[in-house]
Amino acid sequence: MKTIPTLIRLALCAGVTVTLAGCLTSTPHWDATFGDSVNQLKAMQTLNPEASANTDPVSGIDGTAAVAGQKGYAKSFTAPTPPTNMFTIGVGSSSSY
Repeated sequence: MKTIPTLIRLALCAGVTVTLAGCLTSTPHWDATFGDSVNQLKAMQTLNPEASANTDPVSGIDGTAAVAGQKGYAKSFTAPTPPTNMFTIGVGSSSSY
């Protein structure tokens, strides 16, 4: 059972802890440089910062071929893979090499 002096001592310790926590300083040096490393890494990974001002068309694949390629890619995930016979594994030629 807790006695009155123990409760008073506990209350005084809690009060001193709260008072000292209010006296702590913040982290102005850390706050002043917050996000600088992320911004520096973004700048290092940017190949051409002025790319949005370039009006030249992008060279590459035309739209019709791109649509056909994308449809074929999406279709490859919908078609189930054919089951393999366990007895013929390693026999004959394979196209996965």
